[in-house]
Amino acid sequence: MPETTAGIVELFVILVAVATFAALVVRRIRIPYTVLLVVIGLGAALIRAGDPLELPPEVILTVFLPGLVFEAGYRLDVGDLRRTSASVALLAVPGVIITAAIVAAVLAAATGLPPELGFLVGAMLAATDPAAVIATMRRLHAPDRLATLIEAESVFNDGTAIVVFSVALTALTGGLSLADAGLSLVITVVGSAVIGTAAGFLAARLIARVEDHLIELSLTLVLAYGTYMLADLIHESGIIATVVAAIVFGIYARRGALSERAQEAVDTVWEFAAFLLTAMLFLLIGLVIEVDALPAAAVPIVWGILAVVGARALIVYGLVGGASRLLPFSSGKIPLGWLHVMLAAGMRGAVSIALALSLPPDIPQRQLLVEVTFGIVLFTLIAQGLTLDPILQRSLPRDQLRFEGESAMPADEDAPAGQEEAPAG
Repeated sequence: MPETTAGIVELFVILVAVATFAALVVRRIRIPYTVLLVVIGLGAALIRAGDPLELPPEVILTVFLPGLVFEAGYRLDVGDLRRTSASVALLAVPGVIITAAIVAAVLAAATGLPPELGFLVGAMLAATDPAAVIATMRRLHAPDRLATLIEAESVFNDGTAIVVFSVALTALTGGLSLADAGLSLVITVVGSAVIGTAAGFLAARLIARVEDHLIELSLTLVLAYGTYMLADLIHESGIIATVVAAIVFGIYARRGALSERAQEAVDTVWEFAAFLLTAMLFLLIGLVIEVDALPAAAVPIVWGILAVVGARALIVYGLVGGASRLLPFSSGKIPLGWLHVMLAAGMRGAVSIALALSLPPDIPQRQLLVEVTFGIVLFTLIAQGLTLDPILQRSLPRDQLRFEGESAMPADEDAPAGQEEAPAG
């Protein structure tokens, strides 16, 4: 990263300019915006002379992610979230652990990588990053509840994946029993949720007493980043705390805690912030990945890709799809087409990159672990990203989609006649 203030400002302006240009270009070509940004970053890294860009993991974890997960959590529809909560829970907790375990088993059996190192790789790759999927679904106006399910999975499993990674790293470096690891995971998730709930409630009560939209908007910024920093300070999950705070605050905001003018300001400013943060983050991902180093790790990367995709299919079709059909707490069957879209939404991105960069220097085979993680992230972003449009269009009935330029479908028309009803909770 640039070391001078002028260098940082210069990099920021360049990234914003490139992101804006890419947003204009992507209107004319049918590829996801985030995929184009990663490709631009890769191209810039390949032609740039000198050492690769060094991106401290703290930049991703403390600058980009709190803003992104707050905006996503605030925007989540609470009704849709309630109806999909059981599926989100399955994806965000057992789904993360199952993914890490399958990646560890496959890499150990196929490449001889020690299982504990393979589990670290699996934990780094357990967090999904469906930004490209969400952008495409919004452009095609896909069912709201499907979008909520995919986005809620992402913001929650970002947090659980980071917790699982931290516990696995502690077990590897300092020794931690399986029972202690499980207890630590539960305490962290519950504690972080309590912090987020309290922060969101207090912020809503405070904002309800204010009648200045600029002060109200400023308080949302403090809520997003302050909640993250507070949870992190006491060794809880900042991501989980922030997304819970955003959801709780969003509930009260829509019940009148925010004035009408403030709500318009919050929606506009946070939408712009999410666009800016997403654009710069995916450009930086392209700049950070050293493509030249990946061929040396080609074999474990290929096996890792198979493990990640296989684990995703097992979780989506077996765990979530099966639960929606068999368990009594399910509110209905998830349509098969929706499961296909969820499988395609299993791309990896910023969290995986940040966790790989945060590996301590003394971790055995650290460079290999980083290269494997980068290679799998790159494959999922580009290969899966480029197939999003056809998968969405083939998996969802034509009357569930509204392409740009067409008239809107009714808001609740999530499933046509003869289709299975909206997804399980």
